[in-house]
Amino acid sequence: MGILTDWITDWLKGLLIDGIMGNLEGLFDTVNTQVGEIAVQVGTTPASWNAGVFSLIRQLSETVILPVAGLILTFVATYELIQMILEKNNMHEFDVANIYKWVFKTACAILILSNTFNIVNAVFDVSQSVIAQAGGLIQGSTDITPDMLANLETTLESMELGPLLGLWLQSSLIGITMWALNTVIFVIVYGRMIEIYLLASLAPVPMATLANREMGNMGQNYLRSLFAVGFQGLLILVCVGIYAVLIQGIATGGDPIGAIWGTVGYTVLLCFMLFKTGSISKSIFGAH
Repeated sequence: MGILTDWITDWLKGLLIDGIMGNLEGLFDTVNTQVGEIAVQVGTTPASWNAGVFSLIRQLSETVILPVAGLILTFVATYELIQMILEKNNMHEFDVANIYKWVFKTACAILILSNTFNIVNAVFDVSQSVIAQAGGLIQGSTDITPDMLANLETTLESMELGPLLGLWLQSSLIGITMWALNTVIFVIVYGRMIEIYLLASLAPVPMATLANREMGNMGQNYLRSLFAVGFQGLLILVCVGIYAVLIQGIATGGDPIGAIWGTVGYTVLLCFMLFKTGSISKSIFGAH
């Protein structure tokens, strides 16, 4: 009878250990996959992310917003010319070089306005290049290999049936936290791209004021916002990379209880920091 009981206990322990290791291995595989997928998502330019949406935004901007921006540029250029004339005592102390300067500045403003989408694309080409290089570095140093789980499995084999059953139930709940993480990452990554499209759709309006000394703050702040949302992708990638390294430390620790609840804690922390990446990026670039 004792032999039969021992056999059933060992069989159940083996079953539970396989279940726990399967849950944790699936978790760590998901972490590896997330780092790679996010590197691709946040490193994609608006034109490459969805060509159909980008074409729609560009057409909307060039056919609806650009004429409005042209009126704004006309007003800005006329206002600057009138102000320049009044400053020179109604042309009595006027220098012809100022006219050439005004013509040159207006021509530059028209050139900037007519190449708005090229400028927007250039900003995201720069951020994409940085993110792509960082993505290869982060992904290569955060992969969790099967060898890292050997100590964890050894610890499980030395545990009793009761604790193993509890660990199996807890490890099964990890799937809920990973689902929450996937949802948050989806919202942040896709929300960031939609924000980029919204910024791009109104790009001609702030760009029309860029060459003016008094009203140029609008255009300058717009460019800062573009760089902020572009490099937000790098901050998202760094957050996920830090998360992967922390999970990697859990995997090599050999503590199954710590692996389960540490993962839950790190996942909640990651979700919180992902929502903070936008404000952090804007504060770095001085956008508001």
